Order: sequence, then structure tokens, then C-alpha cells
Amino acid sequence: MKLTGFPFPALVGLDSLKAALLLAAIDLRLSVLIRGDKGAAKTTAARGLADLLEAGAPFVNLPIGTTEDRLLGGLDVEKALKGEPALKPGLLAGANGGVLYIDEVNLLPDHLADALLDAAASGVHVVEREGFSATQAANFVLVGSMNPEEGALRPQLLDRFALAVDVAAPIDPAVRRQIIERRLEFDADPSGFDAEWQNEREILTRHLHDARARLSTVVLSAGILDLVAERVAAAGVRSLRADLAAVRGSRALAAFEGALTVAESHVEAVLPLALAHRAGNRPPGSRPPAPPSPGNPEQSEFDSQASMEARDRVFDPAEVGAPRLVVEHAATPPGTSSRSPRVGRGVTIAARLAPEPVELDARATLVHAVARPGASHVQPDDLHERVRAPRAGTRFLFIVDSSGSHAAQERMRFVKGAVSGLLESSPGRRDEVVVISCRGASASVLLEPTSAIADVQRALEYLPTGGRTPLAHALELASGFVTDATAAVVITDGHANVPTTTEDAWADALAAARVLGCPSIVIDSEDERQATGRPRLLAEAMRGTHVRLADLDHAAVLQVIRRTS
Repeated sequence: MKLTGFPFPALVGLDSLKAALLLAAIDLRLSVLIRGDKGAAKTTAARGLADLLEAGAPFVNLPIGTTEDRLLGGLDVEKALKGEPALKPGLLAGANGGVLYIDEVNLLPDHLADALLDAAASGVHVVEREGFSATQAANFVLVGSMNPEEGALRPQLLDRFALAVDVAAPIDPAVRRQIIERRLEFDADPSGFDAEWQNEREILTRHLHDARARLSTVVLSAGILDLVAERVAAAGVRSLRADLAAVRGSRALAAFEGALTVAESHVEAVLPLALAHRAGNRPPGSRPPAPPSPGNPEQSEFDSQASMEARDRVFDPAEVGAPRLVVEHAATPPGTSSRSPRVGRGVTIAARLAPEPVELDARATLVHAVARPGASHVQPDDLHERVRAPRAGTRFLFIVDSSGSHAAQERMRFVKGAVSGLLESSPGRRDEVVVISCRGASASVLLEPTSAIADVQRALEYLPTGGRTPLAHALELASGFVTDATAAVVITDGHANVPTTTEDAWADALAAARVLGCPSIVIDSEDERQATGRPRLLAEAMRGTHVRLADLDHAAVLQVIRRTS
């Protein structure tokens, strides 16, 4: 018995999301990425789209913990044991003709995401396992969803999604009420509610069918191609995939509207979907660092009149002798808390990872069984587990006090060296960093979550320093980036002087530190001659580790040890 899903036409709002999904249903090469909070109807919309496709179109919801063989297809062990080697189709083959939906696509291992995007773009997938090869049709609508606060997609993967939509639950009370009313009606009588929307769904299904039939006949003029190229270039996007997505999306929209040629209005409607994830969008509250003004050379000290003014300083982006973050894997001893940092030769922060699922290694199992004298079937002792290296990464939050004190240069050099060293040593480039600058009237996100070293180097080429110290605001911003695998590195002298919720800036900073909720280390850059001890108090509030910046000489190593069991 097929469960009744929420009808696609009954969705309230979400106009951009519904438009992107309909375009993808017309041209299956238009994969869609949905970014937004949980509970914003991402899955409901994707499931409803499957009901608009051909009768019986499958909807495959990819489990986040799936294995390569389960997703892409693998050796059929049962037939192999009978002497009839064959390949077993995977979930990808099962989605042919329907919708393949990946919730939390940002947590999917990169090699699986690569394979999925390749298949969606080409329409075919070649499976090669244990000396056998098979070609599978891969004509499906690929839809991925993610919450950006739970981790970012690598830029290379992000670019390969043709269209992207940012969704959020509406704040208009009238719209929220309408959404709840329709959901309650559906829950009370799914079949009756479905029947109410049956006519609109059939009309939309016919429109999609007709649009797919006329898609290849829609004319793309040279002028439209020039327009797309100009608009994408003006947005500063280098990837040609953006142009291709805009062209395909515009043609699909024209086909949906019954137009014979693509018009400028079609391009203008589709461009936001093709550029949303490629034009360098930043999280709320972020801003790019500004380059220094001509004729304003770097100064080692602020004068008294400008001590409260924010300035931009340029520090040599070349290699500096700063401590490196070295990522190591270690098992957690029984009874040891993963949230308790310790200080040894280096400084360690523990971040627990989920255990890897157990997976049968079919080849090793069969080889072991055949090699055993007199073997006629597989015994328990023949079973071999496929061991895969952990691929989950850690998000490192660098909260940097870049106010105009004498230690600003040391802090900035530390950040440059530590961030670059972290990503260079990250296995499989699964770690990512966030840099939050604490200066002026408010804090700002200098670097959104990324694991791309080139992006890091560009963002940190100009590091802003000077002005006041909004430490509380910086910690509040950081809390929005905390995930289950996050470690915070706070570099400050503790001289907070910009309040957020009360009149006491330091009390606000301590309050924000207590709720940050992740393993942390506070690197103390305070002048020993005028020490207040506040960085140590901040570390205690965060239940983290305190270490002085002066104690981290050029040979020191800041070790972050992941506890994996």
C-alpha cells in the first residue's frame, strides 16, 4: 500500500523552491540544492514532486549512513556463492525515473556525492565491482538538502548542483496559520485531502509532461546566450556550470510556459537560482574584510586619538612561524569524557565522532571461504569487515580579538599559520574553519565554513584590526556555527568593552561563553605587565583550556585529537 504524501500544489509559499523543483522535473540535468532550517518542508516538497512525474515514479530517500555498494550497486553475494556472479543494483538504479532525495547532503562522503552528481549530470552510471561492469540508466531528479549550520559542502561539490534555493519558515503569522491548518487537515484525512487537490495535481502533471515534450524545440538565440554570459561574469562567477545551469533552466521555464523561444524574462527568473550558491553568499552578520586605503601604511601603534577607530592592517600572507593545528585520531579510554580537554606536551581538544557502520567485505569473505580446504559454503569465520577510514570532519571556530592592542599582530599571525596548517594536515580535506573577527562596534564573520585552502588564503590576505572589542557579540555569532563536531579557538586579551544585552560588556562575554557548548581553548594574548586574568576566567566559563600566546613558541604544536570510540 502506497502512503499518501502531502500534495505538491497544496504547499503554502515556497515559490522559489517549487519553481526550482519543477524546472528540474522538466530537465533532469538540473539538480537542486535546498538550504535552510529543519522543519521548512524541504522533504515534503521533494516527495510531492515525485507524485507529479510518471505514474509509479519512485521516491528514494537516501540514508545518510549508506555504503558505496548499497548506493551505487555491488556484487550479488547470494548469486556469487551459487557460482553465478552478478551485480546487484543499488539505490541509484532504483531512483531511475523518479526523485533521488539526499537529506543532509553536506554530511555525505565526498566520493559518494561525486558519483551521484556525475550520474545526475550524464544520465548514466557505470558500476564496476570485482571484475564485473554494468551500465545503469540514471534519469532522475536529484535533490539535496542541508542546514548550513551543520556543515558546508566543499566548493567543488557545491558548484556541481545546477540550482540552489534558500528556504526558511515564514514569519508572517497569517501564512504560518495557513500552513498549520492545511497540515492538520491532511493529518486528519490524508485520502480526503489528497482528493481535494487531485484536479490541480493532474493539471500540473500534464503541464510538466507537455513541457518535457517541447523542451528540445525551444529556441535559444545568440542574444540570450550573450545575456547569460554577461550576467554570470558580472556576478564574479568563474564556473561555466553557472552559465549552463542558467541556460538549461531558462529553456525549461520557457517550455513550461509554452513559449517557442527563451526570452530575457526567463533568464532573469532563473539566474537567482543558478547563482545563489556560486556568488559568494555569506551567513547573516558577515562581511568581507576591506583592503587597506591607499596612502595609509601599516603602523605598529595606534595614536591616542585613533585608538578607538577600526583600521585595516596587512600582514604578510607568506609562511609564518605560528603553532600548527595537527589533527590526530585516538581512541577514548573507557570512562573518559570527550568534552574534557587536557594539557600535555601540546594542547588537546576532544571532539567525538559517530562510529563507522560495520560493512561486509564480499571479496575478502569469498576468497577466504574458497581458500579453506573442503569449503562448500561460507562459515562465520570467513566473514571479513570492510574497514574505511573515518571521513567525518571537525569544524574549527576561530574567534579572534582583533582590537587595536599591542598584541594584534601576534594574534593575526597565529590565525594565519594555524588555519593554513589545519587545512593542510586535514585528512581528506574534511575539516573546515570559520573565522570571526572581534573589533569595532560589532563582530563579523570573516570566513564562512570552508575547507578550501585557496578561499582561506584569499579571505585572510587582509585581516582587519583596531577599535573596540565586541567579544560578547563574537561569541554569540560563534554559537550559530556550533555542530556536534566543533572545536572553538578564542584568541583574546579579555578586554571586552562592547555590551550586548546588559550594560556590563565583560558579564555579557562570560554569559555568551557559558552557552557556546563545544570543546574550546582560550589563547591568552594579555600583557603580563597589566594582566587582569580575564582570559583564564573566560576559559573557565567555557569549560575549556587556557594557554598563553607567549608560551606557544615556533616549535609548539596545537594538537586536536578526535576521540573515535
